[in-house]
Order: sequence, then C-alpha cells, then structure tokens
Amino acid sequence: MTTFIKDPDAVLDYSVDWSKWLAGDQIQTSAWSVSDPAIEATDDSNTPTRTTVWLAGGVAGQSYTVTNRITTSGGRTDDRSFVIQVQDR
Repeated sequence: MTTFIKDPDAVLDYSVDWSKWLAGDQIQTSAWSVSDPAIEATDDSNTPTRTTVWLAGGVAGQSYTVTNRITTSGGRTDDRSFVIQVQDR
C-alpha cells in the first residue's frame, strides 16, 4: 500500500489512476472513505480514468487509511487504498 506524508495544516489532493485496470471501461461513480474523522475529505472529483480527493487535518504522529471505491459503466466495482502519515513539517 502506498504511503504519503502530510502536515496536519496542509490541504492536499491525492489521486488514483485507474486507467490500466479499467482496460477501456470508464468510471461511473467514485466514493472516498477515511479510517478516522480526524482527517477529512473536503472535496473529490473524477474523470473517466482518474479519481481525486482533497484531504485536510489529521493529528501529527498518526496514520490514516484512505479508500476509494469506484463503479464502472460496465458494472465493475473495486477499491484502492493508501496511507496518509501525518507529520509536522
């Protein structure tokens, strides 16, 4: 699982490129979830092959799992997750 480092005061965007997995299919819907309410998904968007979430907050010294679930126009559903480690920078 990929890990990113984020300052607790930063509001940053994180993306998942689904293009290879989609193999010609397209993203119909995208939903984001975080493992703890201390880190907040403030906005999200998607294109036919990429999803993006903006994250704010978090507590220094803590790690959070962020998961993106998509459904494709062809009816497939899958998840991708990554870890955000919050550190004062």
